[in-house]
Amino acid sequence: MVPTITDAPIVPAKPYGHVLTKVPVAPKEGYRIAAYQLVDYLELLGVEVVFGLCGHTVIAVLDALGKNPKVKFITTRHEQTAAHAADGYARASGKVGVVLSHLGPGLTNAATGVANAALDSVPMVVIAGDVPSYYYGKHPHQEINLHADADQSQIYRPFCKRVYRVDRVEDLPRAIERAFYLAQSGRPGPVLVDVPMDIFSADLKEGSFSKTPPKLSKQAIDPDSVEYIINALATAERPVLYAGGGVISAKATKELQALAESLELPVAHTLMGKACMPEKHPLLMGQTGFWGIPVSNEMCREADLILAVGTRLAEANSSSWEPDFTFDNPRLIHIDIDIPEIGRNYQTELGVIADAKVALAELARAAQGRKHVERPGMREKIAKARKEFSDLWADEWTSEQFPLRPERILAELRKAVPDDGFIVTDVGWNKNGVAQQFDFPVPGTFITPSGLATMGFGPAAVLGVKYAQPHRVALALIGDGAFSSNPGIVATAMEAGLACIWLVMDNSAFGTIAGLEKMHYGWSFGCLFECNGKTYNVDYAAIARAYGARGVAIKSAAELGPALEEAIASGMPTVIQVPMENAPTPTPGHWNINDIYRNGE
Repeated sequence: MVPTITDAPIVPAKPYGHVLTKVPVAPKEGYRIAAYQLVDYLELLGVEVVFGLCGHTVIAVLDALGKNPKVKFITTRHEQTAAHAADGYARASGKVGVVLSHLGPGLTNAATGVANAALDSVPMVVIAGDVPSYYYGKHPHQEINLHADADQSQIYRPFCKRVYRVDRVEDLPRAIERAFYLAQSGRPGPVLVDVPMDIFSADLKEGSFSKTPPKLSKQAIDPDSVEYIINALATAERPVLYAGGGVISAKATKELQALAESLELPVAHTLMGKACMPEKHPLLMGQTGFWGIPVSNEMCREADLILAVGTRLAEANSSSWEPDFTFDNPRLIHIDIDIPEIGRNYQTELGVIADAKVALAELARAAQGRKHVERPGMREKIAKARKEFSDLWADEWTSEQFPLRPERILAELRKAVPDDGFIVTDVGWNKNGVAQQFDFPVPGTFITPSGLATMGFGPAAVLGVKYAQPHRVALALIGDGAFSSNPGIVATAMEAGLACIWLVMDNSAFGTIAGLEKMHYGWSFGCLFECNGKTYNVDYAAIARAYGARGVAIKSAAELGPALEEAIASGMPTVIQVPMENAPTPTPGHWNINDIYRNGE
């Protein structure tokens, strides 16, 4: 019998020439190696999983992780996957996502995922190995050093809340403690701790990791501001309550709904604010912006007062800030945890720096029983407008065509996935169409990349979501462009025992960009997957099976529903490949890029 690769033992390479034998040196009395104290400290902080990849600078930490059964290490096939998985874990668990990265190419690979977490306000701590401290200035192996020495951490400064470089082993405990504190305080986000590899292996006095991050008191809204806002909302003729992702991350959806109902306020939301209220609530209008709902854009544009909570009023949600489409220079009151966001894009009458849940709870309490301007016919207008818009694709929800219509995919998905199941999207139709047309009964179950809109987020982030919530369905709804760039996520799921589901909406293209180019230039050069002038089809289901997972190729619209049910019941990582028509998502709003393109010779 011929042994397989996995049967073959790992044999150390034979040395060439004379090699000195290293004699282990035990730590001196009262001291312990820093890496082992670090991992025990992570356990103390409640860290249950670290996502990352091996490298020679972090081997000491890997050994410590391997010897601590309370902190699991999930090795990924790429550092960007590790960052996205930690991001998904943080969103689904409410805890800090932790990444372990090698220096140089490891840290640069992870940068996109960490930046994505930063722009979506996701708490994350990145622990990175670096070159030995005594080689600073000598340009050792894999150091990024063309213009500066021992300065790889600078790469992360534009998007991390704080970057720590540990130059002495005695500074490691404080840097880690501060990193976990800062990642969660104020507007959450990533923090980098850059550690020379010799410091991981250095002796550190026992008990050095004794300080823990303080518990955080949520920032409150002052009574005067509460009264000002309630009076403004109660007396406005056409107010709108506008919810962003901060409402979801603060778990403030009940408070938002209570405020809306007390003062009869129509509610619109951003992409990240999806599921801020039950989809069928009569006061909910839906998403604004380019891929928004017409009635949301219209009523925001005509509003005489907008109370925005937990949003940065970003471009896509604001129709590139052009007044003809979503926000026509409104009277604005803005509540946010991040000071710089107040007044950034619109003139703001009152800015309140506060936690969304605390602020909305106080406002809802003050609004109880408060008289307000009557707004007759408002609920009927919302219901009529929403129905008219959804009727535009009513036939597509049940269409039997093959390749499938994207709306039919969403219909089968909604029927198969439990209400508390997680849908993790990537970018393209799966993000835009889902935000516009899909019903999420449970807040926090829609996980999507918004700020950076990173292709490749969905396939990897679902790993972290499933680890955080192992008893709930976690399904990544993604395009073939995203899946084909990193099918190794299936191997990670197999190794970690994560029963994720990937539904690949396969249109053999980078569909959204192909549609934009087609609209403006008459073709889709550089956006279609082709070989020898013909559509290039890849058997993604077979790739999944090659990894040892389940792979299902859909051959008709009728097969999708049963395939989803079987995948959920299987308890196995499953890839479902669904050929799909490259149909554009309706775009009721505006995006300035469409005014920029020029067709020439």
